Amino acid sequence: MTHLPVLISDLGLILAAGGITTLIFKKIKQPLVLGYILAGIIVGPYLNFTPTVTDHKSITTWAEVGVIFLLFSLGLEFSFKKLAKVGGSAGITALVDVLGMFALGYCTATLLGWSNMDRLFLGGIMSISSTTIIMRAFDELSVKHKKFASLVFGVLIVEDLFAILMLVLFSTLAANSQFAGGEALMSILKLGFFLTLWFLAGIFIIPSFLKATKKLMNDETMLIVSLALCLTMVLLAVKVGFSPALGAFIMGSILAETTQAERIEHLITSVKNLFAAVFFVSVGMMIDPKILVNQAVPVLVISMSVILGKFIFSGLGALLSGQPLKTAVQTGLSLTQIGEFSFIIATLGLTLKATSDILYPVTVAVSALTTFTTPYLIKYSESVYNLLNKILPQKWLDAMSRYSTSTEGIITLSDWKILLRSYIVNTITHSVIIIAIVLLTSSYLHPFITENITNGTNGVIISVIVSFLIMAPFLWALSIRRIERTAYAHLWLNKRYTRGPLIAIEIFRIALGVFFVGFLMYGFFDTWVAVGIALGLTILVMVIFSRKLQSFYERMENRFFYNLNAREAAKKQPEILPWDTHLLELTVAPESTLVGQTLVDLAVREKYGINIAMIERGKIMIPTPKANERLYPNDKVLVIGTDDQLASVKPLFEGEHTEAQDENTFPKQDMSLQKIVINSKSPIFGQTIRNSGIREKTQGLVVGIERNGQRILNPDSNLVFENEDIVWIVGNNKRIPELLK
Repeated sequence: MTHLPVLISDLGLILAAGGITTLIFKKIKQPLVLGYILAGIIVGPYLNFTPTVTDHKSITTWAEVGVIFLLFSLGLEFSFKKLAKVGGSAGITALVDVLGMFALGYCTATLLGWSNMDRLFLGGIMSISSTTIIMRAFDELSVKHKKFASLVFGVLIVEDLFAILMLVLFSTLAANSQFAGGEALMSILKLGFFLTLWFLAGIFIIPSFLKATKKLMNDETMLIVSLALCLTMVLLAVKVGFSPALGAFIMGSILAETTQAERIEHLITSVKNLFAAVFFVSVGMMIDPKILVNQAVPVLVISMSVILGKFIFSGLGALLSGQPLKTAVQTGLSLTQIGEFSFIIATLGLTLKATSDILYPVTVAVSALTTFTTPYLIKYSESVYNLLNKILPQKWLDAMSRYSTSTEGIITLSDWKILLRSYIVNTITHSVIIIAIVLLTSSYLHPFITENITNGTNGVIISVIVSFLIMAPFLWALSIRRIERTAYAHLWLNKRYTRGPLIAIEIFRIALGVFFVGFLMYGFFDTWVAVGIALGLTILVMVIFSRKLQSFYERMENRFFYNLNAREAAKKQPEILPWDTHLLELTVAPESTLVGQTLVDLAVREKYGINIAMIERGKIMIPTPKANERLYPNDKVLVIGTDDQLASVKPLFEGEHTEAQDENTFPKQDMSLQKIVINSKSPIFGQTIRNSGIREKTQGLVVGIERNGQRILNPDSNLVFENEDIVWIVGNNKRIPELLK
């Protein structure tokens, strides 16, 4: 009789239980994650009347693989460029939310009498909302088009980064069994160093590799290569002392910047779903139902803390970032749950034996309860806003409205800010690269040369020369390269400022370059010899070969930015817009009744109160289209309106949003909503909207005017501009400021 390995029978039992429970949860319209957890409880060791998994060690290994692929897929949705684009609102909201919830979690655990390590881990667990659960809820409730949804997505991106940082810090804390500030700081610096290095190297190498092998990549080879890249980064992360999950997340975020990101995400979906199912079932297997019964009070207390705390801190963060009260309330109620990252943090504490046995099942129970309440809180968030709008004092509402308005509009940066920001980025980036080169050459290149080519003094000289040649372009960029020439020239020629700080910055850059060369030489020579060689080589190479280094570096830089921007959509929407209006791109489906009609016939402004800001037709961009412009199948129409207005007009388009986006842009990326304040010296003061020439000058249109505290949406074209009018214009953001001259 053929013997069936235990692993296969256990896997069959897990998938059978998971399949049955998820079908039931799908039928009752509940998140599938809860079905997997219930399946884990059923096949776990704590119920005697159901079949039980026997080989726990192998299932744990499969679950670890599930975590890797789950984090890999989250990385594909993350992307560093998305992080840079979410803007200040999402960053401020996430920061207030994470810090506030961490403190609340710590205090809650203290009131429950838990240990210090349990308090810290509970703070981290309560800080991170669930991307998976929120995305599913938004799809089911059809609210992705609403203004607050884009802010929620931005907050989730920032929270993912906080979660990765927590995994690193908690691993350090668990290893020391106590808080060590110095080691925690070193862990943060180490994480920052390797994140920067992996991102720079990954963006430079991987998109170029995928482009070069594109003709050889069918779906099968693309899947294998993607998984190989993921597991390679996992090995690198473990090699330098980080968790496998971090490596998977980083590789996912690197691949998210490539043109193949959607294809990769589609191909790994089945693999991710399989192993993620095993992971979530294994989560349920570790839950003892008796503990849940005994810990019912902590579960309820923590669940209420999550819901109320997330609502308060996320909403407060949104308000501080300049969002109106309605958006803040909707954002706060959307983030009121914990999910996949919380499971991973709880699993880390249990695996490292840093936390007590009760924290893990309590975490899962809290996640289940908050997952159940999330769709209802999102659905009734507008009702909560209406209630608050009635009961809050009018002074508070007016103050919040003024604060929100004051944070919008045109923001300018001084030359000093521009210059310092560029110098900081330049210094950090190239310092990381140079340190990595020094470490790699001393650890691998020099031993290789001495063992396989020549040893002694000759080996040292060859190692130094090769290392320095590799470093040279980056040393030039660090110490000599001119950055932000315009801002620098303004400051140098402006007599109001002394040139001392500029000279000091240049001296610091050169000294830092000499230091790094000396750092390289110190590994091979005595201190004073190293200093002398460093000075000599730096002066020699930077002066004699400056132009060649510049040319070589610029080629590398162009390649890097080409890879980084290859996937970038030619779309940029404003982060904060007035009076709850925002931009939304809708696609005209071939079967839509809008096809073939002119804008004047459609009269969408008169019927629905929306404005059409731009039409994208293939590679053609039509900003502020004229009244006789017709709509054609697959036109992408950029419209502006409130949530209700956009919801009412969306069915007319009836088309699925396509992913095709054009990179040759008029400046679709320059189309945005901005405000100007009219004064008696403004060129358009005293003119009607029609005669002001705003459409021609800014390629834009006036969508609103605020006058004496009254708001006029879609003003009549015969309205005359008056002194101190606040005028909102959607158009080319490079031309709108000209109206101020």
